Parts: sequence; C-alpha cells; structure tokens
Amino acid sequence: MTKYVLAIDQGTTSSRAILFDADCRIKTIAQQEFAQHYPYSGWVEHEPEDLWETTIATCRQAISNAGLTAADIAAIGITNQRETTVVWDRTTGKAIHRAIVWQDRRTAEICAGLKHAGLEDTVTRRTGLLLDPYFSGTKVAWILDNVPGAREAANAGRLAFGTVDSFLLWRLTDGKVHATDATNASRTLLYDINKKRWSMYLLDLIRVPPAMLPQIKDCAADFGTTAPELFGAAIPITGIAGDQQAACVGQACFSPGMVKSTYGTGCFALLNTGTAPVFSRNRLLSTVAYALNGQVHYALEGSIFIAGAAVQWLRDGLGIIKSAGETGPMAAEADPEQDVYLVPAFVGLGAPYWDAECRGALYGLSRGTGPKEIVRAALESVCYQTRDLISAMRADWGAARETVLRVDGGMVASDWTMQRLADILAAPVDRPQVLETTALGAAYLAGHHIGFYPEPAEFAKRWSLDRRFTPAMSERERTRKYAGWQDAVSRTLTRQPT
Repeated sequence: MTKYVLAIDQGTTSSRAILFDADCRIKTIAQQEFAQHYPYSGWVEHEPEDLWETTIATCRQAISNAGLTAADIAAIGITNQRETTVVWDRTTGKAIHRAIVWQDRRTAEICAGLKHAGLEDTVTRRTGLLLDPYFSGTKVAWILDNVPGAREAANAGRLAFGTVDSFLLWRLTDGKVHATDATNASRTLLYDINKKRWSMYLLDLIRVPPAMLPQIKDCAADFGTTAPELFGAAIPITGIAGDQQAACVGQACFSPGMVKSTYGTGCFALLNTGTAPVFSRNRLLSTVAYALNGQVHYALEGSIFIAGAAVQWLRDGLGIIKSAGETGPMAAEADPEQDVYLVPAFVGLGAPYWDAECRGALYGLSRGTGPKEIVRAALESVCYQTRDLISAMRADWGAARETVLRVDGGMVASDWTMQRLADILAAPVDRPQVLETTALGAAYLAGHHIGFYPEPAEFAKRWSLDRRFTPAMSERERTRKYAGWQDAVSRTLTRQPT
C-alpha cells in the first residue's frame, strides 16, 4: 500500500522535494539552491537545466532519505515559480534560451507600447492582469524575436512554451505530456479568465504562435506518469498549481473572503473571491485561485517583487548579516528614534504601483544609521508593502469585512517581523503549524485527485494555528510610520500611480 505523496516545489532560488504522509505530515525534505543570472540591470535568468537537475536530485534524495522506493509514492504534485518562461525544442527537450524569470523587466518597452496603443483595458478585461513585464506572454515574444531562427521554428510547430511546471512535466514524462493547469495559465497574459481558455486575440496581439502552447487542465488532474528510469518505477503526476495558488490551497483558503500571504523571494497576497472573477479598481490582479472538479475559483492578488530577496540582499549584497535568523534580533535593537525606509524596488515595484522603471532607494539616513537600522528597514518594507496590498483588497472587496491574514513562507519564522506586520496592518496575523503550505497545497491537489486526501471542507479542518500575532502598536505611531513609507514610495516612483 502506497503511503506518501511527493511534492515538487520548484522555486526562484532553490528546488525542493517534500514527502507528505496520509495525515499531511512531513516525512522528509530535500533542497538544493541554484545560480541566479543577472546579465543586465533588471534582467533575471535561470539555466533551465539547473531547474531540471536540482528537481530530479531533490526528489531522489527525499525518497532515499525516507528509506522509500517509487512504489511507496502514491502520486506527485508540482508547484512552481510562476510566470518564469521557458521555450524548448520539442525534439531534444532542450531550452533555446535561459529561462526568463518572473522578476525580469526586459520587456518593459513592449508593455509600454501596448499601453500607449490604449490596449491595457482590453487586456485586463480578458486576463485580469495588467500590461507588465512580470507576466509570461511578452517574455515568450522576446525569446522568439531575439534567438535566431526561433520565430520560424515556433511557427513550424517545433518549439514549445511553458511556465516551469510545463517544462518539468515535459521532462518528467519524457516528452509525452505538454500541459499546464489553470492557475499557471492565468499568469501568462494569454489566457481568458472569463472563457477559461487560451485567447486567440491575445496570442495574435502579443505574437505567440498557438502551436507552442500547453493543454490546460484542472489543478487536480491526470498529468501523465514519470518515465520509469527516473525513480525506478513510473509515478502518477496528478496535481499542479503555481506556487501562490498552491499556498492558498495549503492554507485551506477555500471560502470567499479568506486571505493568505506568502513571504518567499517576493510576497504574494491572495483573497478568495469565489466562483466569479472580481476585477480590481485598485490595480490588483484578478486571477485563478484553483480549479477543482471542473469548477474555477478566483482570487484578487497583490504581488510584491521583493520580500525575502531583501534579506538575501542584506546577506549577499551588503554583507551585514550571515543568516536570515539574525535579522529579527538586529531589528529589535535598532534605534527607535531613527525612521529609515527601504523601498526595495530592485526590479521595479509591483502592486499597486506597477512601476517597472523605478529602482530601490534608502531614505532617512543619518550619521547614526548603521546595520541594525538598515535591517529593520528591510523587514519593515515587507510589512508596508503588505499593507498597500491589503488596503487595496479591502477597497475592492469591502472595507467592512474583517481581515485575518494567514501567512507562510520563510520570513514568517521571524516573530519580530510577524509582530511588526500585525502592527502595521492593524489586523491579526495567523501563522500555521505547517509552514510548508506551498508544497502542502501541491501534495493535497495530487492526493485529492486519487482519493488519498479528502474533499476541501474536510481538509480545511486539519489546518492548525501555531501562533496569532495581534496588533500592539498605537494608532498614532502606525499612522505616522505608514505615512513615512508612502512619502518614500512617492519619491521613488518614476510616475505617479493612476
């Protein structure tokens, strides 16, 4: 009898494999980091082979560390960094260019041209998205236009496009399955969230040949089986979701009005809006939350490009910390009389500003400013950006509704950061016992499809609280500090938000 589900969590800075048992408990975790490539300012790339090799290595390591074989694995679920774009040769399975990462801003001019032509409202009505380099469609067009012979090969049907889930699925099934799920499709600028299919209008507008596209399926579905030689036997692949939507599932946010926020490389807050899309008046995204049993559920999403990446910058860029665990204690010791603000626009600002051209800045520096104050500013920047998102969500969804934020991701291990988040939001912040909610969501989707895990309502009962952080800051102090953040952002933007 098989007893485990294997979750592949392919992220922006590392690949991980996590085994979950029938009670959704973690059996073992394997993780490998891989290189980031920054060829020019605002450009971010990955080697697709790094994504593939670290994925396979961590899967094998997790199975081996648990003392298991492929026969013990009931199914595989995949969750992935979204929007990151891979184009590969259908014959060889090899990418024709490095993967262009979701953070990459090289297609800003393409997006600006479409905006100048007055097309953003039309695109938003169809996709729920904005015309921004963040999304996959313009990345595909860039690859086709900049790799010699690529557009001709694509038109001839020799090239395939996919987000990272599709690329891994192609490789895992030895090229037998070219598919994705509705959540990843909804992040491409090519998917009509109203009609729930690829849009021929958008494909023509962005100049992406339809022959390149994967088949779209529910998040819990039959995605084929792994090639037997990879793990010693074929394993069914029965779940896929983009990382933020997988976290939404893992946090059991199945009821309209529930909100989760994941703090990884970036920060992404999703508010479940039910079975009909809600189009934002405040420059949030309308997106697919998950698709189960033929029913699509939607969300409002706010996307922050830099969250945990700011902590990496403190470590790798400035060298003022050696590990993320140092940041909370350092922030607690910072001079309370200094108001230092970091606007971490290293690759522009996401929601609700959507300024691809602005870059990061530090404000409020004095002669007494040191590493502790800069560390505190980095952590607080995540809290302020989250308030930007939650404020916009309240305006779109209804300000009278109480917001309890369910959080996950690497940064939530910091008690100082979570307390400051509750203080800045003036709302409770709930940290679950299982912090690996992204991988748990992928595992649940895969296990649900084969009957290994129960229906969503029953699964939601298993969610358990580790700690609730409640606001302790005075309203006067909260208002003063947030006003300072808003001033810092306004000085950083290259244009004022509309």
